[in-house]
Amino acid sequence: MLFMRVLIQRVRRASVTVDGQVAGSIREGMVALVGFREGDTAQEIEWMTHKLPELRVFGDAEGKMNRSLREMDGHILVISQFTLYGDCRKGNRPSFMAAARPETAMTLYDEFLDLLRAELGAERVAAGVFQAHMQLELVNDGPVTLLLEREREREPGDEK
Repeated sequence: MLFMRVLIQRVRRASVTVDGQVAGSIREGMVALVGFREGDTAQEIEWMTHKLPELRVFGDAEGKMNRSLREMDGHILVISQFTLYGDCRKGNRPSFMAAARPETAMTLYDEFLDLLRAELGAERVAAGVFQAHMQLELVNDGPVTLLLEREREREPGDEK
């Protein structure tokens, strides 16, 4: 069963604006669009916050993707993105039934940010504003865009 989705983009720079004010900005690194679904737990968040800094998507001296965010002292801009769970298989309007409820997602998002800041250092992690209408500007480098999902077996008590 798949849980928690993060769409990452390798960037030269990125910023997020809310109500005309910059809420967060970074220089070289990655943007992480983070979506939570019902049933996500601390287990998924811990896995993802360890995975992202070590993901080798940055070029080495030969231009091969061999360096991690941690190795190149990069930054990360995290944006909550429930639309990653938009289901467009039926009709023309996406269904977001698989996305976590806002109160659950907010708790998971805050925990995700706390753990990522502990992992990388607070000065290297910027974020958008949960449930706000945001404008995201970025310069994708490559372009490199990857979808990460945490997979684990369904456990008794997991919601369907």
